[in-house]
Amino acid sequence: MENRINTIIFDLGGVLVDWNPEYVFLKEFRGDREKMNWFLNTVCAWEWNANQDAGYPLSKATEDRVSMFPEYEDLIRMYYGRWEEMLGYTHTDTLQILEKLVNDPDYRVLALTNWSGETFHIARQKFEWLQWFEGIVVSGDEGMRKPFIEIYELLLSRYEVNPAEAVFIDDSLENVKGAQKAGLHGIHFRSAAALKESLTKLGVKFN
Repeated sequence: MENRINTIIFDLGGVLVDWNPEYVFLKEFRGDREKMNWFLNTVCAWEWNANQDAGYPLSKATEDRVSMFPEYEDLIRMYYGRWEEMLGYTHTDTLQILEKLVNDPDYRVLALTNWSGETFHIARQKFEWLQWFEGIVVSGDEGMRKPFIEIYELLLSRYEVNPAEAVFIDDSLENVKGAQKAGLHGIHFRSAAALKESLTKLGVKFN
């Protein structure tokens, strides 16, 4: 008999929370999206930001980049100096799904996020619903990040989760594949409606 899903694990950014450096930098580049994208792909690149999600200090990361691109110093310092402005709204349609699951005693609800430990407290202050989770594993606090298997195994061990009875939801396909390697069911998030359909197919009930 197939194991019943009893644990749902959410990613946060892109699934429940909107976060986008564009909120700061599009104005700084006077609406020139091409120049902004070059900056975010070359100077303050996504791979660079991911390193901080794994626990690298924000101040050191900033100085590293300033030494590499001194002509962009002011803009580089804005990345974490104005980070809170990049933190947008809650995806309310996904939040409705989360709320139903949290209030159903048949399910445990956890979160696993790639997020700097130095900035996550800002999100906790802004989004009261983060208190709904039984537990949240923050990559920056652990010194490891998705999609590497160690962080999934850490969550499974810490909260005594059977991966065969758990599903992980993330807007990054790479992170979903990482979860599947750890034995979890995986859902690549595209929309709240599609998420609810995928959870229902796995036997998750919405009362």
